[in-house]
Amino acid sequence: MTMHAPQSRPTACLALADGTVFYGRGFGATGEVVAELCFNTAMTGYQEVMTDPSYAGQVVTFTFPHIGNTGTNTEDDETADPVAAGMVVKWDPTAPSSWRSTQTLQNWLVQRGRIAMGGVDTRRLTRAIRQQGAPHVAFSHDPEGNFDITALVEKARGFAGLEGLDLARSVTCAQSYRWNEMRWAWPDGYPQQTDPKYKVVAIDYGAKRNILRCLASAGCDVTVLPATATAEEVLAHKPDGVFLSNGPGDPAATGIYAVPVIQDLIEADLPIFGICLGHQMLALALGGKTVKMSHGHHGANHPVKDYTTGKVEITSMNHGFAVDGQSLPDGVEETHVSLFDGSNCGIALKNRPVFSVQHHPEASPGPQDSFYLFERFADYMAAKTAVP
Repeated sequence: MTMHAPQSRPTACLALADGTVFYGRGFGATGEVVAELCFNTAMTGYQEVMTDPSYAGQVVTFTFPHIGNTGTNTEDDETADPVAAGMVVKWDPTAPSSWRSTQTLQNWLVQRGRIAMGGVDTRRLTRAIRQQGAPHVAFSHDPEGNFDITALVEKARGFAGLEGLDLARSVTCAQSYRWNEMRWAWPDGYPQQTDPKYKVVAIDYGAKRNILRCLASAGCDVTVLPATATAEEVLAHKPDGVFLSNGPGDPAATGIYAVPVIQDLIEADLPIFGICLGHQMLALALGGKTVKMSHGHHGANHPVKDYTTGKVEITSMNHGFAVDGQSLPDGVEETHVSLFDGSNCGIALKNRPVFSVQHHPEASPGPQDSFYLFERFADYMAAKTAVP
């Protein structure tokens, strides 16, 4: 069993299923979680990461060392409560230095019941993830420093993992709602969409708020429906287009109930746009396959090539499953590809306004490299509604 300990007395520890244990200084809430471990390479956006529903069932270690230095605020949450199981960082959070900060990361985590630890060799931890794949872990924060290491390792080994797991049901909305808030703009913050041109139904598999804002900014009147909504329930809203949201878990598991719905919506000949999990399930609905990745893509610096324009975009990624580009049937074209590893990042149905991408255009890492995707969706709806 390998130990990695800081100089001061540890109040948190992370036990990997292979027996490796990392010690650190706990902050945030106290307690214990069992989850999959992934690393995120973004230099900013830790609040958005922790509240991104796609991180359900995962502890996130940040490769950027200064996490917490800009505090937290009331505007940047991607959903009402944190969804990531916990966070691991190199340096303990310092006092916030940002005019937008309203609360420290420490207090924010305590209020939301999420555990964290600093003082960890995150480079060593990231190398372990890259070499061995995303490990299963047991993560504990105890101010007294009392840890049963053997029991924690056994709990990590007993974790079933994310394959075969439908997590969309646990993060989707309980009931439908309307959304009209647009993207943040200086100096007023989030304006309201008062003159929408298109009616869009967004199926919520774990939707991020900023995706909904981008749809509203593209002229959409958005109605959000739960992940389990039927095609009849979607079509009852008479939408001009349908959006398939991001979300956590195994797309094949969520696809058991979602894929037949998506297939019916394709047959209804509506413009359809999917992101992340929505992209993966659209691929399944069109006859493709998805695979579990070794350690996934998580960060805000991923280059993606758009074959339709020849341009390279800097994108934000967050996924542990991917579409198998080789499995795409005739009639489905690969539109985007990762320049890191060649994995599929986008598809489109030939001769129909149906498309999706793996990356997150709303996260603005470029910062606006991928906003055109929302405009493309709007253009498809405009063309459809213009037909007499």
